Amino acid sequence: MGLPHLLKVALVAVPAVALMAGCSEKMNNGAHAGHDGPEAKAATIEQIASQTGCTLSGRRNAEELRQGACQTGTGRYTVVDFTTEQGQKSWLDEAKPWGGTYLVGKRWVIVSTVPTLETLRQQLGGDIVNGSSHHGG
Repeated sequence: MGLPHLLKVALVAVPAVALMAGCSEKMNNGAHAGHDGPEAKAATIEQIASQTGCTLSGRRNAEELRQGACQTGTGRYTVVDFTTEQGQKSWLDEAKPWGGTYLVGKRWVIVSTVPTLETLRQQLGGDIVNGSSHHGG
């Protein structure tokens, strides 16, 4: 029921998001530990937009997730929230092969460039995670 639809939405949404993020710098092939501790709470795309000072545009809603685009002085980024942690995990599993870099919080993800995500991580917490590298040699 929900998972096939989620995967279909991920396959439609991720290429555009990955293209927006562009090629990213390599980071230790994983997350920065310790930024998304037990006190972390799930946040909606509206809450993240408010906290980062952006007005959401290009919003898309699905049963399992919602996404919107932001542009601020920090940079351009896409914010996605999820109804379940399993939905978020499935989305990330589908998104990572497309490449890109992700700031991952509790039931939310932001997709952008490394410098933008580093700044947003200072505001929001979360962990920076890399997708697959598509750079040769």
